[in-house]
Amino acid sequence: MVDIISRKSGPRREDIEARRAINNNWPTISRLADQISSGGYSRSRKTLAEANKAPEPLQSNLHIVGAARKEIEAEPRVRISMNNRVIVMDVRSGKQLQYLGALRVQGAQKYFALATRDNGFFATVDDATEQKLADLDGVVIESEDIQDKFIQVIGSRLDL
Repeated sequence: MVDIISRKSGPRREDIEARRAINNNWPTISRLADQISSGGYSRSRKTLAEANKAPEPLQSNLHIVGAARKEIEAEPRVRISMNNRVIVMDVRSGKQLQYLGALRVQGAQKYFALATRDNGFFATVDDATEQKLADLDGVVIESEDIQDKFIQVIGSRLDL
């Protein structure tokens, strides 16, 4: 005859008895731990309990006194960034207002690509801007002087 011994689900009887003995004697165990560590055990438990507490909300009220903040009027300028992006930016805040396109390099030539779907851009310019700058799409930029004139032409067409 063969006896099949299978593992019982749940904790063993010895484990239950050991856990009950520890829980019943916990005050004594805690006192001995404090004696051995010169009070370090209780301090560490207290620090841990304080760290686990949720922070209390601030009881102070903030009042902002004074006039409303003035809206700074934007001063737009056309600029070509270091990574050859042609943008309209606000001179006062430094924020980009509009993305117009990019200067791309093909072979030894640098040319302007207007931000349209045909040129592979996801974020395109609006229709009015596209109509104003459509004939500049593909213009070859050969020197710094031509690039400066190019920026001036874009600024005048956009009334900046």
